Amino acid sequence: MIKPAARTFRCAVYTRVSTEHGLEQDFNSLDAQREAAAAYVKSQAHEGWRLIKESFDDAGFSGGSLERPALQRLLAAIRSKLIDVVVVYKVDRLTRSLADFAKLVEIFDVEGVSFVSVTQSFNTTTSMGRLTLNMLLSFAQFEREVTGERIRDKLAASKRRGIWVGGIVPLGYEVRERKLVVRADEAQTVRLMFERYLALGSLPTLQRELRERGVITRHRVLSSGRSIGGVPLTNGPLAHILRNRLYLGELNHRGASYPAEHAPIVTPALFDAVQEKLTANRNGERVRRAASGALLIGRIFDDRGNRMTPSTAKKGSIRYRYYVSSVLAQGRKSEAGAIARLSAPEIEASVLDALRAAYPDDADLCDRALIEARAERVLVRAKSILVHPGSDDGHRIEVAWSPPARSGRREILAANGGTNHERGIKAEARIVLLRSIALGRRWLDEVLAGTSMDEIARREGYTKQHVANNIPLAFLAPDVVRAIIDARLPRGISARRIAQPELDWARQWEMLGIRR
Repeated sequence: MIKPAARTFRCAVYTRVSTEHGLEQDFNSLDAQREAAAAYVKSQAHEGWRLIKESFDDAGFSGGSLERPALQRLLAAIRSKLIDVVVVYKVDRLTRSLADFAKLVEIFDVEGVSFVSVTQSFNTTTSMGRLTLNMLLSFAQFEREVTGERIRDKLAASKRRGIWVGGIVPLGYEVRERKLVVRADEAQTVRLMFERYLALGSLPTLQRELRERGVITRHRVLSSGRSIGGVPLTNGPLAHILRNRLYLGELNHRGASYPAEHAPIVTPALFDAVQEKLTANRNGERVRRAASGALLIGRIFDDRGNRMTPSTAKKGSIRYRYYVSSVLAQGRKSEAGAIARLSAPEIEASVLDALRAAYPDDADLCDRALIEARAERVLVRAKSILVHPGSDDGHRIEVAWSPPARSGRREILAANGGTNHERGIKAEARIVLLRSIALGRRWLDEVLAGTSMDEIARREGYTKQHVANNIPLAFLAPDVVRAIIDARLPRGISARRIAQPELDWARQWEMLGIRR
């Protein structure tokens, strides 16, 4: 008979410590764990256990999370069928969370991997081994939670006494001997922010001014070596700084603030004035939002995730509505999406048409109610609109759309013998002419109804001759009036020049010396 060959079990040792303290020593905690685990694997050599060369060491990572680099490498190797046994010094080195341990055991079972603890000798393939491990992990998780509560209580007590306990050092301060100390150059910048906001009364305006002054966030290098900061301040960080009572010499903790050891940067009077201005602006914005006719307010974004806010422009007596990417108002045009500004009525009509087509049962809803019920987020892209419905509906609506091309240069009706590149009628002359036409039409109706021109002149405060000169303007041809409204007549046309128009509409163009 031929004796069957013994099976070889590939063993991987996993080690972990929560802090980096002591790792600089020649023989540290990770070395001790690895040595004990390697000795255990060697003792099982007769069972075919063999230690693989690759090390899986997590230094300075908590056991409360699975997001650890070495652990993720270990799981990847397990899924690649490169490991048969995972060896740890103690169970809590692998994880301190019962829920995470259940996930790991499930992965081990699926991949046919055994789990061994050197000091506790468990085998996860048996029900008794699982029960014992779960009991131990329950105590490990309890210990972790109690430790966390103790640390949180200590931090809260320290903050109530005004003691700085660490964290991100705020702009305007630095840490010396575990205490916050005012940093003169940054403190001057903080005071500038408070003073200029009080003068300007607008976060976007303050943001633009700070950019022009070259004010940026503090540059920091993380323990991982990655650099952050050194960028211009946006509205969110600015509002946080202006609301932060730390600059009054206080420490914040869970919605409350307490007198602290560090020196203040701004005076209470300046801080309170800024808070009043911030609150007034916020309440005013809420009122404007409530009264706004913008149906997509708070729901429309450009394709780079920037919120688009309502904006208006007035030309003559007509007011036009738009949606504008918020970064434009903050002086960050380069960060805007493909569509940074668009007509509000056009985009609202496109969204409403798409919603009514997708939800015919909601046809009786008004426009605002339909959008509130069916459009949680509207994303404007270069060639389409993407409508994300409410949470109770999973499918998205995509509509082909593109903003209308901008109209070219307005064509000016040329005088006989001239070209269509002449300059158009002046805005002031156009307004006077249109007003004269409107008065002429109204006074003509009154004269036909029996009112004399003398009565009209006395009532309006004009001379009788002025009334008589304006009434003939009521006989201007509709296409001439439309050309005046569109500002397509050439410069030089005035009420005096056309005070006595021809009654034949076709001949009025000849009288003006203009080609139709």
